[in-house]
Formats: sequence, C-alpha cells, structure tokens
Amino acid sequence: MDIIFQKASEKEVALIQYLAERSWRSAYREILSAEQIDYMLAEMYSESELINQLQTFEYQYYIIIFEGNAVGFMGFELHYESNTTKLHRLYLVPEVIGKGLGKASISFLKARVSEFGDQRIILNVNKNNPAKKIYDSQGFRVYGEAVIDIGKGFVMNDYMMEHHL
Repeated sequence: MDIIFQKASEKEVALIQYLAERSWRSAYREILSAEQIDYMLAEMYSESELINQLQTFEYQYYIIIFEGNAVGFMGFELHYESNTTKLHRLYLVPEVIGKGLGKASISFLKARVSEFGDQRIILNVNKNNPAKKIYDSQGFRVYGEAVIDIGKGFVMNDYMMEHHL
C-alpha cells in the first residue's frame, strides 16, 4: 500500500479545510444535522484556528497521501496530559474508506507518540460513528462518556477512548 504521512504546515491550511469539508459531510450526514456540521466545520477548521494549532509544536497535523493523492488528515496533540497524546482528528475522504488507511494511520500515530515518550493515546468518538470499530480493532477501549456543549445549542455525544502503548 502506497501511503505517505506528510507533516502539514501553514501552507496546507486550505487543503485541510477542503479535506475536512469532504470527509465530514460524508462521515456525519447520518449522525449530525447539516447545521451542526456547518457550525463545527466553521469553528474547528477556521484559518485562524488551524494556523494557531500548526504554530504549536505539540499539535501536529499530517496529510494522508494515498496513491499520490491527498485523501485525509490527522491532527494530534502530544503531551495533552501527563504521558498522554490526544488524537483530535483523523478523517478520510469517502472514496478511500475501507482500504486500510484508518488502521495505517493509527499505526503511524502509535509510532509517533512512542518517539515523543507518551505512553497513552486518548480520543473522543461520536457514539454513532462507525469509525469506533476501527479504534476497537486497534486496541482502544472506552473509559468514559462525555456530552460536551459546543455552543449554539449543539452538543457532542462521545465515547472517550484510550490505548496504552
């Protein structure tokens, strides 16, 4: 499988926004309202938000390139808690779902986290997101639940998952 994980910089902000738009509309159309998707994309993927994250060493983004095309991205924060990295974002465009890129991305993440000395990875996943199965298959376990008010009357209803390296 020809996968490249390319570290993102401020030059890739528009690409991350494009990939977020494509992947979110597909991943969440059956789970969240169009209004909530629009709101979350605007809040989480604004140019200023992405630039701020990209300028922080602990927050790392990678563009996922498959067969020469940018097909997704991953964003994680090293040392989010003691010895813990938080996977904030892992999204793929719909046409590559089921090709093993999610699992390959998690393997890449585990290797990066180990390099920086963290021993645990945490993430939140929507309770109705089929992607939870990928995390289960890669050794993540639910350790809690969270209903998070994100403003404008919207909430995230998530499982909190962890994996110990």
